Amino acid sequence: MLVSTKGRYALRVMVDLAEHEGEGFIPLRDIAARQTISDKYLESILKALVRDHLIESLRGKNGGYRLARAAEDYTAGEVLRSTEGSLDPVGGMDDLVRFRAEEPRCHEMWEKLGALIGDYLDGIRVSDLATVSLAGNDYVI
Repeated sequence: MLVSTKGRYALRVMVDLAEHEGEGFIPLRDIAARQTISDKYLESILKALVRDHLIESLRGKNGGYRLARAAEDYTAGEVLRSTEGSLDPVGGMDDLVRFRAEEPRCHEMWEKLGALIGDYLDGIRVSDLATVSLAGNDYVI
């Protein structure tokens, strides 16, 4: 599985919003500056997160973005699925009938690997990443 830059940045944005939870709506330019992401690229990430109801947006003078739920209610897997579409370790697994026909001896191995990846990422909460970040023990996202 290869996580794209968009997926990595989406996690960074969610952690940033978790760190500023309770401050209201955070302007795009503030998030972009803290995360060193261009405004234009950040807009596309935020659009996906809003579409999937992970964050809320508000237009206008006091507008910006905030988490739609508490930070502990999000998993890394949920965020990555929003931007990556799938956490499958190989392509084509979404069409299981065709995939099994093409990979008859290996499909179970790929399914189990996909389940392990999903379970691992679904076990990591955005609030955990924010806590680690605030403690000064950053790991690279």
